[in-house]
Amino acid sequence: MAATVFSKIIAREIPARIEYEDNLCLVFHDANPQAPFHLLIIPKEPIASLFDVEEKTASLLGHLVVVATRIAAQLGLSSGYRLVVNCGPDGGQSVDHLHLHLLGGRALHWPPG
Repeated sequence: MAATVFSKIIAREIPARIEYEDNLCLVFHDANPQAPFHLLIIPKEPIASLFDVEEKTASLLGHLVVVATRIAAQLGLSSGYRLVVNCGPDGGQSVDHLHLHLLGGRALHWPPG
């Protein structure tokens, strides 16, 4: 997989406001937030998109969701939040590195757009 802005953030080549990190993932604030809280949860393993998910990455994806719920609780998002995974150009994916958007801090309406 070619280097992306996210792989450069993982390598600390590009600065980011990091909220959490462990050996499997990194969580940082989105540079263009769409809600009062807008964080990105990214795996350190280079997976381009949901198109590339395999059975062997299932536990990693589960870990990303568990981390997202912990971060949401730490941020006090007890009224709710949204997790979004965009897949491919028609799905709105703009960086070819799998990532979850954690959005909260205001009422989020449906459909999103």
